[in-house]
Amino acid sequence: MNVTGHLGLFPPLVPPGHAGDFLQSGRVLLSTTSPLNDTLAVFAAANVPGVQSSQHTAVYSSDDQPIFFASSEVTPSSERRLFIGDTSIIFAALQNLTNTARARGPEWLQNEEGQRMIRKLAMDYINFTKECWIHASQAPSQPEGSPQFSDDHYRSLYACLSLFAVLYVPEYGFEDAPVGDDLMEWLNIHFIEPSTEEGDHLSGLERPWQDETFWPYLLRATLRGLSKAATFFIGTLSRHSSADLRRLSGQVSPLLSSQPRLQNFSTERDFAYASHRWKDKIKTLRIEMDGVPEADRQDEFDNWWDRLSDLIGILEGRGEVIQKVCEDLGADWKEVCVAWGVFTDTRLRRQDLPDIVARILEEMPPDPTNPEDMMHAALFNGDPARALIHAAHIDPWLGAHLADMMEVLSLIEIEANEESGLSLRNHYVLSYAQYLHSDPALWRITVAYMFSCGEIGIRSADEVLARVPMGLRRTGDKLIGSGEKTTEGTSNLTDLARVVKDVNATCYEYQREEVRRVVCRIAAQIFVQEKEYGLALSYCSSAEDWPGLGRVVDRVLEEYIDAGPDQFTHYVASIAPSLQAVRTQPGAQGIFIHRLIFAVRYAEFHQRLKNQDLYDAAADLMSMFQEDLVPKSWWGAILCEAVTLIQHNAVLLFSYASACILLQRLEEVFTRADQGSGDDYLRVLMAKSKGSTLQDALTRLQATRLALAKYFARCAMIGTGGKQIAERRFSVGV
Repeated sequence: MNVTGHLGLFPPLVPPGHAGDFLQSGRVLLSTTSPLNDTLAVFAAANVPGVQSSQHTAVYSSDDQPIFFASSEVTPSSERRLFIGDTSIIFAALQNLTNTARARGPEWLQNEEGQRMIRKLAMDYINFTKECWIHASQAPSQPEGSPQFSDDHYRSLYACLSLFAVLYVPEYGFEDAPVGDDLMEWLNIHFIEPSTEEGDHLSGLERPWQDETFWPYLLRATLRGLSKAATFFIGTLSRHSSADLRRLSGQVSPLLSSQPRLQNFSTERDFAYASHRWKDKIKTLRIEMDGVPEADRQDEFDNWWDRLSDLIGILEGRGEVIQKVCEDLGADWKEVCVAWGVFTDTRLRRQDLPDIVARILEEMPPDPTNPEDMMHAALFNGDPARALIHAAHIDPWLGAHLADMMEVLSLIEIEANEESGLSLRNHYVLSYAQYLHSDPALWRITVAYMFSCGEIGIRSADEVLARVPMGLRRTGDKLIGSGEKTTEGTSNLTDLARVVKDVNATCYEYQREEVRRVVCRIAAQIFVQEKEYGLALSYCSSAEDWPGLGRVVDRVLEEYIDAGPDQFTHYVASIAPSLQAVRTQPGAQGIFIHRLIFAVRYAEFHQRLKNQDLYDAAADLMSMFQEDLVPKSWWGAILCEAVTLIQHNAVLLFSYASACILLQRLEEVFTRADQGSGDDYLRVLMAKSKGSTLQDALTRLQATRLALAKYFARCAMIGTGGKQIAERRFSVGV
C-alpha cells in the first residue's frame, strides 16, 4: 500500500491513461476481502443494473480479466525479516517459560526464579531492539531508497520496551524501591537533553553566562541530574561580576555534586536520612538567597537571581517550579514526572506514580498525534491495556510482544472477550501473525505465533499450513517444476518438496495430524500435475489417501495412452520403489494397491518387450490375467498387444492352456460388447486409437482372434498339449 492509502496492482489492472476506456467498457472494479487475512481479491466485473456488489461475481467471466490479489500490509523487507526471525526466538523462549509454569503451577512465576527469567527475556527484547536501532542508524543510505523501517522506528521500540521494563519488570526484590532514579536514567538514555553541542559551545566561551543559552542549559542539566555538567558551569560563575552570585554559586556547586542517589546506599532508610539532611542544606541556601537585595539581583544581561532561584527550586523539589521550568524549556510531561521522583518525592514508588502522573497530565497532556508519546503516558499512568492500543499503532510487533509479557505478569485480563472469543493477549498476537502472513516465506513463524493463541489461533494456523504448498506453486509467472532454476541452482520443484517436508515436521511438532494429511494430499496433487508421480505416490501414502493413490496410478496409466510405452515405463520407474512399502502399510486399501501392482507389472511387461525378452514378456502377460490384475477397461488393449507374441514365428511363447485363457478373455469382451457393455472393456483401446469407435476397437480385436486361431492350428500340427509342455523351449509354462 502506498502512502496515499491506495493499493498498487502490478501489472496494472487498468493501464495508465486508459481509465476512460475502462469506464466506457461498462465495467467496474470490485474487491472482496479474504476471511483468512487482510488480502483483497480485485477484479473487473460487468456493471449489470440491479445487481448488488456481492452478486457481481456471478456475472463476471474469468476470461475477461484476471483476478489480482493485493494486501493492505506491506510485505516485510529482508532486514525486517531478520528482525522478525531473531525476536521470534525470544518469543518461543517465553512460551516455553509459560508452559513450564503450567506444569509447576502459576505461583512459580511469582517466585525469584520465574521473575528473573521473565526479566531476562524482557531485557533480551530491549537489547535486540537497541542493536537494530544502532545498526539502522549507521547503515549507509540505500541507492534504491530508504529502508522499510527507519532508525527512529527502532529507537521508538527500544524506548517503549525500556520504559515497560523500568515500570513493570524491575529487578527481583526492587519492586517496592523508589523509582525516580531508574526513570531518570531511562529519560537520559532515550531523550537526550541538553545536547552535547550546546555544552561544547558554552565551554568554549570565556564568559558563558553572557550567552542566552547558558541558564537554559544549566537548568536542563540540573533537571536531568547531570551533576558534573551542572557543577562545571556553576563553577564558571566564580568569575561573575556579582559578589552575591559568586558566593551563592560556590555553595550550589557542592550541593549538586552531593545529591544522594539510591544506588549509593545499602538501605532505603540510609538514603532517606541522607536526602533529608541534603534538603536541609538547600533550605539554608534558600534563606541566604532571599537575603540578596532586589537591586543586586540583576546583571547587565539577565536577572541572575530569578534564574538561580529556579535552579534552587528544582533542588527543593517544588512541583510548580519544576513544571514552570519545563514549560519554559519546551520540555513535556515526561520530564516533569521524572523530576518529581528525583527531586520532589525521592521515595516515590511505582504503584504511587499514576496518582502523580494523572495530575501532571491534566495540565501538560501528551501529544495525541504521537502514538509513542501516548503509549508512554499510558505506561506512566498504570494503564497497560491502553498502552497496547498505542503500541499496536507504532508496530504490530510491539503490541504482540508486550501483550505476551503483560499476560505472563498478570497486567492484563486473561479471560476471553465474549464477542471475539479472544483474550487481549491473543488479540494482539493474532493481529501480528496476520501481518506476518502477508509474507508467505514467514509461514513457520506465523504459525508459531498462531498456535500460542488458543483454539482460534490453532484453527488459523491450520489454514495457513494447509495453504503453504498452494502458495508456493508459482514463482512469479513460472510454474513450479517447469525446469526453471532458482538463483541457488536448485529446481523449484525440489524447493517445494523441501517446504512440504518442513510443513509436515511443523504439523508433527504441534500434533496436527489431520492438517498434515491435508498438506500431503495437496502436495500430491501438485506433483501429479508436474508428473512427479513418485513423490505424489509417496505423499498419498503418507496421508493414507488411498483413493488419491489410485488417481495417481490412473494418471501414470494415462501416460501410456498419451505418450506410449517408453514414457510410461519411465514414470512407473519412479513409483515402483514405493510398492513394497505401500503393500505393508497398515490400513492400505487393497483395490488401490491392486491397481498399483498392475501398473508396475504392466511396465515390466513393456520393458521386456523392448529388450526382446519375449518368453518373460509372455509370462508377464499371462500372470497378469491369471492373477486378475488387469482392470477390465484394459482387457481390449492388452489382448491387442498379445498379437505380436501369439504370432511369433520361431517358437510358441504360450502354452495351449494359456492360449485358452486368452481366448476366454477375448470371447468375454465380444460377448459383453454384444450386451451393450463394450465400453467397460474397450475404453483404453479406444482412447489409445484417437477418435476410434467401439466398432473400430472390435475390428482390431478380430486380429487377436485370427492370431489365436492360427496359434491353435500350430498346436494341432505338433500335437495338442504334450510336446510343447514337455519341451520348455516351446513354452514358458501355464
